[in-house]
Amino acid sequence: MRASSTSRGAVCGLLILLAMLTPVAAQSLADLQGRFDRETSGVQRAKQIGKLGDAQFEEARRAGKAGDYNAVGLTLEKYRDNVRAAIDALKKQHPDAEKQSNGYRQLEMYVRKGIREVDDTLLVSPEGYQPPLQIVRRDLSGMDEELLKMLFPRRPLNQHPAAPPAEKQP
Repeated sequence: MRASSTSRGAVCGLLILLAMLTPVAAQSLADLQGRFDRETSGVQRAKQIGKLGDAQFEEARRAGKAGDYNAVGLTLEKYRDNVRAAIDALKKQHPDAEKQSNGYRQLEMYVRKGIREVDDTLLVSPEGYQPPLQIVRRDLSGMDEELLKMLFPRRPLNQHPAAPPAEKQP
């Protein structure tokens, strides 16, 4: 009987710990979002997308496990909006990404990660909830292309290498 009460105590302690951690995670997301919103530096905003995005992805996964796909969509839409705000701030403060790439490079990596997260979410979400997620994915893909064009303006896009010159016959 003693082992049973000990295991019940351990389970109760674990449940209390989990209950305490969940609001902290939500507060952390709110805190990260607040810091992002108050940040005036485009480079710092771009760098904050990493932690903020990870918290948003975790929140979206949690909502997905609970079956709340409306919350999943809203969370990923907020991520997309944050990425757009970071790009706009970078372009305003450092318009030449090729010469001042700090922030742009980090943001491009985070956007790629966001695209993968949205793709994973699309695989598990019910059909009725997919259209808004597809819009978020399309928007993130467009922003990724925009960042790549800014970072590598002389990069040939969608061009195939020229065919080798034909050999002349004697």
